[in-house]
Amino acid sequence: MDYFEYKNGDLYAEDVKLGDIADEIGTPFYAYSTATMTRHYQVFADALRGMNALVCFALKANSNVAVMRTLARLGAGADVVSGGELTRALKAGVPAAKIIFSGVGKTDSEIALALDVGIRQINVESVPELEAIDRIATAKGVKAPIALRINPDIDAGTHAKITTGKLENKFGIEWTVAHEVYARASKMDGINAKGLAVHIGSQLHDMEPFRKAYERMGDLVAMIRKDGLTVETLDLGGGFGIPYGDEAHPIAGVEDYARIVRETVGDLGVEYIFEPGRMIVGNAGVLATKVIYVKEGSTKTFVIVDAAMNDLIRPTLYGAHHEIVPAREPASDAESIEADVVGPVCETGDVLAKGKTIVRPRAGDLLAVRTAGAYGAVQSSTYNSRALVAEVLVDGDRFHVIRPRVGIEQMIALESMPNWLD
Repeated sequence: MDYFEYKNGDLYAEDVKLGDIADEIGTPFYAYSTATMTRHYQVFADALRGMNALVCFALKANSNVAVMRTLARLGAGADVVSGGELTRALKAGVPAAKIIFSGVGKTDSEIALALDVGIRQINVESVPELEAIDRIATAKGVKAPIALRINPDIDAGTHAKITTGKLENKFGIEWTVAHEVYARASKMDGINAKGLAVHIGSQLHDMEPFRKAYERMGDLVAMIRKDGLTVETLDLGGGFGIPYGDEAHPIAGVEDYARIVRETVGDLGVEYIFEPGRMIVGNAGVLATKVIYVKEGSTKTFVIVDAAMNDLIRPTLYGAHHEIVPAREPASDAESIEADVVGPVCETGDVLAKGKTIVRPRAGDLLAVRTAGAYGAVQSSTYNSRALVAEVLVDGDRFHVIRPRVGIEQMIALESMPNWLD
């Protein structure tokens, strides 16, 4: 469940009326529910009870420092994919020893930062990266704790832009040569080869791809140990799917997922690392937006709102579906229309929903785009010189602006005029 519901006819985030936030700070804005994040994290962690497990929240889903601190206080570590995310995790209070660094293109400076702060593990995605880490660690006189990220050639069955476990994807080391690369890594002066990692994609609802990938990982662990090498950690990634419409609730299948983990790799005697992101924060956020105009065309009706693709790019980028509901609960006999919900950006692709059946809105009405807590604000931009969207964290009956709206004067202040244009 999430904690966005109608009370006395108005949509609330926990005990805060969404309309009150809009009146105070304007729109659009993201609102996140602390109670929802907490519940989803606890359900996931509880499903792994009895296992030697570390749950590392994937910052790529939502990198706001206040969101990460909320989860860190529950015991979460962090999975990061850039030096910037690493810095955010540290600022949020995540101990370096609970941070995993993933990603295919780590630079020398990012690797050096990870080694300097003493993170738990770097997930290595290629032989050239392994060689770079060895060179940098050797120069520093340390051994870098690494795991090899394996590409198991498993089709996750998700959108082509978010699948990561097939050979044609850029991620990981091919599973057929992984044991050879691991053996090489174990002999490097600057490397402490600790284990293996795998992540086959995002938004998985079918459990079978997880089972196939984890079975392959179990075989690799056995092969590596047969060579006399040590495997201490097994990072099983994230990718657990959530509902954007009428699908089952995101936590409904967590026990099934945990059972698959136990059945496939649960007897390996390693530390298990998990990297949930969307599953924790996706349903914990909404994007609030106001209607500017309702435009009646000859073939289509457009509901033009003040949020746009620069605020939430998922529908444009992935064809993603989000439920859009009014902040004021409609009457049972309210008129419904079919419309495209669009933003003001000068792009035909600036669409939040196509062919959406909604209660007929009026200019000034507040709407909520649901399931927007993951891959929303983190992908926002200032395209068309639009203000960078604000973020709000709700906790019970209180809320705080955790990222203020960044307006045009602040944007221009970051730019500089060359002297020949003075």
